Amino acid sequence: MKSLTQRIPLLDPVLKGIGQIMLQENAWTGLLFLAGIFCGSLQMGIGAILATLCGTITAQVLKYKEEEIESGLYGFSAALVGVALPFYFQSVAVIWIAIVIGAILATMLQHFFIVKKIPVFTFPFVFVTWILLYIFHQLYPVAPSDVLMMETQLNEDFAHAFRGFGQVIFQGGTIAGLLFFIAVFISSPISALYAMAAGVVAAAISSCLSLNPQESIAMGLGSYNAVLCAIVFAGTKVMDGFWVLLSVVLALFVAWLMASFNFTLLTFPFVAGTCLTLVLKNVHTNFFKIEKAAKSGANQRH
Repeated sequence: MKSLTQRIPLLDPVLKGIGQIMLQENAWTGLLFLAGIFCGSLQMGIGAILATLCGTITAQVLKYKEEEIESGLYGFSAALVGVALPFYFQSVAVIWIAIVIGAILATMLQHFFIVKKIPVFTFPFVFVTWILLYIFHQLYPVAPSDVLMMETQLNEDFAHAFRGFGQVIFQGGTIAGLLFFIAVFISSPISALYAMAAGVVAAAISSCLSLNPQESIAMGLGSYNAVLCAIVFAGTKVMDGFWVLLSVVLALFVAWLMASFNFTLLTFPFVAGTCLTLVLKNVHTNFFKIEKAAKSGANQRH
């Protein structure tokens, strides 16, 4: 991979940018993600490459930090915009123009939050895509894509866990989901396994509480935000499992609340659930630091 990236400019940051969709700074992970996207749709695959290129070049032109560009931090939100628009709309000229503009805007917004040191994950993608969805639904209507018009019949089996991985990048197929799972596993096995478990748990909760129709759960739509939550908090400590579970529950609650008001979810439940969990985790950590310092002071006095 190293010799190949030396011969092809931008290849490494572009692939890492796609890999960063699931928080993996790994070019091989990005390549497998791209393969999975192309398995689902040629247009979405092209959109992912175009948008990630636009995001990476924008970061270079605006002279953002080189190490951030190389690690793919300015690629993942742009990449998701590039996949989302062909997923929702027919691939007409205005959609491809919107992919370029949306990728640039998502990159600039990502940079704003990075500079401010605010962890917002995929929120730039969510915000830009919400605006574009409004424009192409209400102001300048574009016909829905063939993917949206397809009738999907899936068995309610264990494969929904893999489809939860796939739905992170708008892929409902089991093969794409399996490729995404393998892609995360080769970069971080514990993240992949936590994400798989979280997807199963989220699907079970959604089914038991009727948060989603059974068909949606089978397609992985009840799991994909949980997959991302688990990747953020995956670790080897017992408390890591607690934070994963808490973030999944919070994400499911946010998703249910948004669905009640007919909002398009995208990955916002993941963003909200993860940010809330990070706040609670920091409060927990600071509390125990203060308590430990107090005990240490008391011991010194004695």
